[in-house]
Parts: sequence; C-alpha cells; structure tokens
Amino acid sequence: MDYISGGDRNQMQFFALDEMVAGDSWVRAIDIFVDLLPLKELGFKHTALQKEGRPPYDPSLFLKLYLYGYKHSIRSSRKLEHCCKVNIEIWWLLKGLKPSFRSIAYFRKDNAAALKAAFRYFVIMLQDMELIEGQTIAIDSFKVRAQNNFRKNYSQKKIDRHIDYIDTKIEQYEQELEEADAAEKEQLRVKITTQHQRRQKYETVEKKLAESGDTQISVTDPDAKALRVSNNGTDVGYCIQAATDQKHKLFVHAEIGAITDKRELAPMALEVKNLLDLKHFNTLSDAGYSTGDQFDICKEAGVVTYSAPMPSTAPSHDCIPTAEFTYNKEGDYYLCPMDQKMHNVGNHTNRGNYFATIYKTNACKTCSIREDCTRSKTGRVIERSEYQDIIDENRERVLANPEYYKLRQQIIEHQFGILKRQWGFTFTLLKRKKNVMSEVHLLMMAYNLTRMIAIIGINEFKRRMGGLFAYLLALITTPRTNFAALCQF
Repeated sequence: MDYISGGDRNQMQFFALDEMVAGDSWVRAIDIFVDLLPLKELGFKHTALQKEGRPPYDPSLFLKLYLYGYKHSIRSSRKLEHCCKVNIEIWWLLKGLKPSFRSIAYFRKDNAAALKAAFRYFVIMLQDMELIEGQTIAIDSFKVRAQNNFRKNYSQKKIDRHIDYIDTKIEQYEQELEEADAAEKEQLRVKITTQHQRRQKYETVEKKLAESGDTQISVTDPDAKALRVSNNGTDVGYCIQAATDQKHKLFVHAEIGAITDKRELAPMALEVKNLLDLKHFNTLSDAGYSTGDQFDICKEAGVVTYSAPMPSTAPSHDCIPTAEFTYNKEGDYYLCPMDQKMHNVGNHTNRGNYFATIYKTNACKTCSIREDCTRSKTGRVIERSEYQDIIDENRERVLANPEYYKLRQQIIEHQFGILKRQWGFTFTLLKRKKNVMSEVHLLMMAYNLTRMIAIIGINEFKRRMGGLFAYLLALITTPRTNFAALCQF
C-alpha cells in the first residue's frame, strides 16, 4: 500500500477553463448578472472607449471580481490581485486577465455613485420579479469599525483633558528649570518645546472641531464617529442603517446614519417608499427608533410603524414610573396613583425636536407617598410630548400584534450575521462615507444575488436572466427608472 499520489507536474495537459468551473458555480451567476446590467446608464466609468490612448479594462470585469471577492471575504485589492493569479474560478470569470491592485482599487474608489445605482437597480429588478413584496419592511442598524484609531477621535472634553495635562507638564518643567544645572536645563528646554508643539497640535484640532459644528472630530477619517458598541464599549466607526423586505429577507435600502437610531426611521422609510414606488406599507423596528416626530412623518407618508415602545421613565430609578399616571384626553389632565389631578400649567418646553407640555399638581405638598414619587421640592412634574398621541398609537399596535412584531428579528437580524460573521464585514477598508457605502452596496448586491439563487435555484436563475435581457433594455427607458435619482447620495 502507498499514498495516493498526484500526477507529474511537468506533464503537459490540454484543458479548457470552462471545464474547471462547476455548472452551478457562483461565478457563473455573477457573470450572467453583471453582463445584463446597463453599466453605462448606471454611471460606471470607462464604459465609452476613446479612439486614442491606452485601452482600459471593461468595468464589468472589476464589478464581477468585487462581487466574487466580497462573497468570499476577500475585500483587499492586493488580495484580489493575488486571486487573479491563483484562483481558477477568477481565471474563468476574468478570462485570464490579471489587473493590478491599483486598477482594482481605483474602480471601487471612482464608482461610488454607480455602485449605489447598481444596487438600487437590482432592487427594482427583484421587485419586478416578485421577489420583493413591499408590504412589511424591517429597519435596523449595525456598526463597523472605521480606518481611524480611537486615539485620533476627539471631543471638546478629550481635547481639554490633553491640554490640561500638557499645561501641567510645562509648569512642572519650568519649575525644575530654575534649580537644574546647565546640562539638565538644555534637556528641560527641549521637553518644554515639545510640549508646546503638542499643545499647538491640540489647539489646531480644537479649531477644526469648532468649525465643523459637530460634537466630535476624527483626524484620519473625518466622517467616522465614536460609537457605542457591545458591552458598553466605544469604538470609532460607522452606523449602517439597513432595510429588508419580509417576503424573502432581501435588502432594499442602506445608508450611513447618525451615531444613534433616533432620527433614522423616517428617512429610511421614505427612501424605501420612493424606490419601490409604494403607497402604503408597514415598518418593523426596535425601541431605538421610537421617536414621536419620526412616527408623525411616517404617518403623513402612509407608512404604518410597529416600533417597540420605549420603557416608561421616572425622575430616578426608585421613583414611581410615568406609566402609572393615567392621562385623560378630554379633560387634558393626568391622574396620579393617589387619584389627584395633574393639570396643564401652560408651559411648553422646547426639547429640540419637539415641544413638551408641563403637568403639575399642588397636592404633592401633602401627599403621603411623595418620597416614593419625586425628590423635587416643587413636586412631581410630567412632560407630555406634542407627539404623545401618535406614540401611544404605535405602542397599542405593537402590544395588540405581538406575533407580528416578533417577525422583525427574523426579517433583518440574520443578514447582519452573514455580513459580519461569515463575510467578515466588521471593519471597513475605506475612508469617507461615500467610499464606505461602496463596500456596503457591493456586500448587499452579493447577498441579494446569493439569496436569489437560493430561492429560485441556479437553473431557474439562468432561465430568467436569459429571458430578462430585452426587459432590462426596456426598463432603462421607462419613467420609473430614473438613473439620475438612482445615483444620488
């Protein structure tokens, strides 16, 4: 008995690349899909050839390469260049071409708007193929780390802390300077100069922060923000907002949002409404999106929200929560746990995104449970948002349909696990919002294409794509497909 042995490496062989790639391979699906996209109308560069100069690569080549790479957790342009030399499937996909890492990287960098348009175009295709329904849309967010070290992200508080430390060191060195000998004085002068240079650096950052009008600034990637991540930690990155359709859990929209979800529900819902050309649909979202002004915008647009109610608040953790105070709409008063009426005192507080009405009662002065209700000397105060009625409507919908609301996790959580755990999208390779969104759109196109094949099968996919060519050409000229709108950021 001997080991299983291979063939002779020096033996000359004749074979076709097509024989080396399985009939149901992922690369065949990519090849068919990209060849059907109207790359010129979507805004990809180098789709029109010049009469003179060095010929460029076909942009479809790079789009195919990136879709393959992102599906297999290969996102670096240098790694993709290496794969072009050693990966049989990529040989087949690119017909033996081996572009340099610079050409690969520049395609992703220069086609941010076109990649967004391609993703949105694909979503419309999926809707017209009845794979996207548009009745229930789940909205959620996930975070990815940016190419910006946490030490190079600054808030005013952090800058002040650094400057105070530098001033203390300078003062210390100056005191030591008076008692030092000649050699030590020279060393201390160097240290003082160094500290002054460091102080000047932080003053420059402070000036940039003031000019930005923001609460924080990142030096390496100006668009990145300090975000709260798991286990109450903080990291510098991006908060990616995503929307998926209930029918087959396909992505329909994505955008980079603020550091919290409070003001993201309405923008996401309205984008989905416009893209899918919907009149009415439902949204499912978690408690982070439960904001009155967002519910109001959605209601005006015909969007029915199912967002988890925010927990009832209280002046402190050991006080009676506001939920135990009953509001009487006809009389415009609250009834406290001791059956005392809390009336509208006529004061309206501006809370930035909404106005709140103040409710108080004089009965707090002699109340027997005052210590359990409030620590305030003026008694218990309740603020009622101008959007409280619509907040209550949303709460009642969720409580009346618990099984429907539970669908939220099934519709959108699984996709985040695929992108982050299986495909490695826990950090971005690029800087600035538009470039980070290029990665997001490539990932979501790859996911939707993978999911589409899993739903209908590779053979049905080939059949449908083969019969879709004339339809796609017609779709380009229809009023619904506005390519200028598709490319907007």
